[in-house]
Amino acid sequence: MNTIFKITFVGLFFILFGINGTAQVKQQRIARVDQMPNLPKPLQIIDYKKLALRFDSTVFDFNAKGKFWPMVWMDSSKKNFSQDVVGMYTAVGDVRQGKNNKGMFHEALATMGATLGASLVGIDKSKQKNLDYVGMLKNYYNKDAGWDIMMNNTCPEVALLGGGYGRDWWYDVYPNLLFYAVYDKYPKEPGFKEIAKSIAEKFFKADSILNGNYDYSYFDYGKMKPMKNNICAQPDAAAGHAWVLYAAYKKFGDPRYLKGAMSALSALESQPINPTYELLMPFGAYLSARINAEQGKKYNTNKMLGWSFDGTAVCREGWGVLVGNWNGIDISGIVGSTVDHGGYGFLMNTYDAAWPLVPMVRYDQSYATAIGKWMLNAANASRFFYPQYMPDEHETNPELAEVSKGVIGYEGMIRQSSYKEHEHLKGPVAQGDGPLWVPGENPKESQFSVYGSGHAGIFGSIICATDVIGILQLNLLATDFYHDKAYPSFLYYNPYTTDKTVSMTVEKGKKVDLYNAVSGRFVARNVASSAKIKIARENAAVIVCVPSGGKITYQGAKMLVNGIVVDYKFQQKK
Repeated sequence: MNTIFKITFVGLFFILFGINGTAQVKQQRIARVDQMPNLPKPLQIIDYKKLALRFDSTVFDFNAKGKFWPMVWMDSSKKNFSQDVVGMYTAVGDVRQGKNNKGMFHEALATMGATLGASLVGIDKSKQKNLDYVGMLKNYYNKDAGWDIMMNNTCPEVALLGGGYGRDWWYDVYPNLLFYAVYDKYPKEPGFKEIAKSIAEKFFKADSILNGNYDYSYFDYGKMKPMKNNICAQPDAAAGHAWVLYAAYKKFGDPRYLKGAMSALSALESQPINPTYELLMPFGAYLSARINAEQGKKYNTNKMLGWSFDGTAVCREGWGVLVGNWNGIDISGIVGSTVDHGGYGFLMNTYDAAWPLVPMVRYDQSYATAIGKWMLNAANASRFFYPQYMPDEHETNPELAEVSKGVIGYEGMIRQSSYKEHEHLKGPVAQGDGPLWVPGENPKESQFSVYGSGHAGIFGSIICATDVIGILQLNLLATDFYHDKAYPSFLYYNPYTTDKTVSMTVEKGKKVDLYNAVSGRFVARNVASSAKIKIARENAAVIVCVPSGGKITYQGAKMLVNGIVVDYKFQQKK
């Protein structure tokens, strides 16, 4: 009997018989995901890791040739720290950037996002061609302005040119999530520890001052005062505060940060209406599941997932996850406005939603099927942001696609173009808002989004194809920053109406047992190279690779192998 047959036989045995005393975890539904097709059409999952690697090598080239290239430059203004910092265009040809405005106008969403994206797919950005792109991010830490947090720009002199500065809350909060994610990848980067602690202190004090009321447009972290302006209130900033504070708690062990994280999460949960504004709400859903699992709390994860997906936001009307088939093209899964011109989804928002929502399944596997189905749709639809995959008749600028060099996508995808000259195009229409930022000056090419495309590494680190078309392997640890010790964990969703079997390879040199956290059973033992995993129709599996023959223990609802949690919701049969 050959090795592969042995593995398959053993795997099948455990699929059929499992471990006595366990029960299938009942899957919870997300209403918006229920409206998505199980198997989107036309189906094609591109290689997002390869795309992210190509983006990095192409965009971080100071000698790149071509109209509007290179996309990066060095800003020697030395704001906040006495060092140069790389600037990256927000959109192709943006007239506010490059040598203009003394080279100081560039956004953390672009440079920090691209640094994180590259790091997630294995590039060491701290020593790339003799440059430390990671260390350069310190310049976004606004100590000169007295805010002492990461911000979207390095200084107020250029901030009001666009991209928010002390007036639009999510712009002030999100760079700190990006920074903490980068810090998790580069824990020894000089100066990062001090910055991370400073941010945590600011967020903790801010939450204490807000005292459960996040009903403000933004928070002045210099004066430590909540503020209101012409932008509506953004209570979902509490999700950002909570995520950063919990990351700080896991990193530094200060119980005040745990207290602050739960305080902010409680403030978010208490909202009477959907407070979703831009992209912070999914981090609240993730943190709800994680704190429930790790700290034994009972936050309403379902509520926050509904807010993330449903498109019922009031302030940012209709913000959520889009569903639909527009003229034969399934666009379900992309994130943005569900109402603007019939629906307008954005590349960066779609990439970034996967960051918290995929690892959430580790802590609550009852959402495995829903999140697996959403990710299949999102991964399929997201290729259409890129001109090489979107049919020309569905683009505003197909004749200008060469400027993207195959690595820069349009900023968004809309049902009916918001540009008068393109109203005749049938949706979905790939376009971007760049020309509207500086009317009459920004070129048509500014519809191509450098800032959003730099986040491709989030998908690239999570998504891997399997030997069954339409079934993806999703890495649950890739973006689960500051997690406790954990074994390799993967989510598989079967969109078909029949059971399917996929091949799974494991790390060489170690024998592992494969545990399915959805069925609560071991599905294979003593696997040294690969195994076959059976997935029930329209269902999901969460496979954890644990040391073969490891010691199993229990702590309340947790099942552990060799002292490491494998299942946070282990269920005994009644």
